[in-house]
Amino acid sequence: MKIALLADIHANLAALHAVLDDLEHWRPDLVVVAGDVVNRGPQSRACLDLVRSFEREHGWQLLQGNHEEYMVKFGSDLASGTITRQGPRYEVIRSIAWTYEQVADAVPELASLPSQLDFIFEEGGQLSVLHGSIVHNRDGILKTHSDDEVRAKIVPDARLFCVGHTHMPFTRQIDDTLVVNVGSVGLPFDGDPRAAYARLTHGRKGWHAEIVRLAYDRVATERAFHSSGMLDGVGPVAR
Repeated sequence: MKIALLADIHANLAALHAVLDDLEHWRPDLVVVAGDVVNRGPQSRACLDLVRSFEREHGWQLLQGNHEEYMVKFGSDLASGTITRQGPRYEVIRSIAWTYEQVADAVPELASLPSQLDFIFEEGGQLSVLHGSIVHNRDGILKTHSDDEVRAKIVPDARLFCVGHTHMPFTRQIDDTLVVNVGSVGLPFDGDPRAAYARLTHGRKGWHAEIVRLAYDRVATERAFHSSGMLDGVGPVAR
């Protein structure tokens, strides 16, 4: 059994393509995307369309991250005029508003994405995937958390528990559960600029997790910030 776990692509198309190229060689049995495909980067629509095409054609499994939730929540307020496109409240969500314009027609699908995915394997037991933790999709699991802090954030019956959100990957055994933070494809926060994703394998000794790091064409992503209009449309946050 070979499973690839991706999270936090954040509209970085070049980084996503680097992971796709690696997956083509590794050939996993299942690919799960644990949220935050969109926003904070320049190419939300392209990344979302690409991931959705793999969902349709190759059975990828997607769940909703907090940035997909932002598209649903704040997009509705923008469309209804509850939030006007000026003033301090708008400035706080300026990046969200800019991204919403690109993905507005896909928001109903984003709203329907699950917040948790569970898979039961005959020999491997339960794999649970969330974006942040069982507490909330913005409640992350960090390497620095104590065992007790992690226990409060995971599904206790899961043999394998996987999340993203913090953009800082790690693996850790907590009791009978292997906890994996898969890191970020498009926007790592751990000081390593390379794209990150997790390879999960199950064999005679149980589950094993490996964090994979991949170099990608960062210059292409930098160009996209300019060519997409994001620098002008979003301002300081984009810079």
